Amino acid sequence: MSLRLNENFDNSTPFLSGYKQLTIPIMDKAGNPAWPEMFPLEKIHELEKVVGNRHFSAQMMLEYIPEERIHLDPGAISFYRDDFDRRLCRIGNHIITGVSFYWDPSSGRQKSDGSVCALVYRDDKNRTVFVHDVLYMSVMDDDLYPLANQCDTVLDFMQKHNLVRIGIEINGLGNALPEIIRTKAQQKQLSINIVQISNHTKKETRILNAIEPVLTTGHLYMHEKIKKTMLLSEMLAWTPLGSKEHDDGLDAVSGALTMDTYPIRPLNQYTKQIRANTEFNI
Repeated sequence: MSLRLNENFDNSTPFLSGYKQLTIPIMDKAGNPAWPEMFPLEKIHELEKVVGNRHFSAQMMLEYIPEERIHLDPGAISFYRDDFDRRLCRIGNHIITGVSFYWDPSSGRQKSDGSVCALVYRDDKNRTVFVHDVLYMSVMDDDLYPLANQCDTVLDFMQKHNLVRIGIEINGLGNALPEIIRTKAQQKQLSINIVQISNHTKKETRILNAIEPVLTTGHLYMHEKIKKTMLLSEMLAWTPLGSKEHDDGLDAVSGALTMDTYPIRPLNQYTKQIRANTEFNI
């Protein structure tokens, strides 16, 4: 059948007119899988544990969850007291496979956005992330070199945790930071790798997509010392619709969760004595 369309689309048939929408969730209300041969219940539950309730509901159950119903519940976090064992690459019984360190910068002055760094370890085998430390920085309003002084603080923090790689958000004020921190590192005789990150996604979306899946699936761990920071208060006040409350710590954590991790291995796996051959003639 051919349709004749004029310039104003008068007398034309709407696209897909008369069609009915067919929706088949991955399982019905009674919990029976729609395609048991391909997706048995065990595989469905495993999938939900990986993607989180929000994505599973929208993509697998075809039920959209409105943003205003989404929140970040600190009660879903698993807290731990263990330090990171660099020699064995472990936090408790978890084998750590990667680390990321991210800086969401600002001037650090009063009434400005927070300047925050977040350190995250990963157990990729169990899809578990560990927010091990969060650094909130502030400077005096009359500080003539707020960025340089923050760089000193960040480098001290990196030395404390044996970090050699940092991701820096370079949107706006952060554009000057890579050169400043590189100069400061040279003065301290430190070798660091700087990853420049430019964000173009709305902050609320970045936080939601990075933190909510690992939080709702039980894969988000935080060190007990995080309780002494503002991060949990930020979680309680946060909404994906946006608010006037500070969320800079959450933004730093989301940055650390989404940036490429630096792989780490137990020290005893790659340290060995090397004896040079000195029996040669010149």
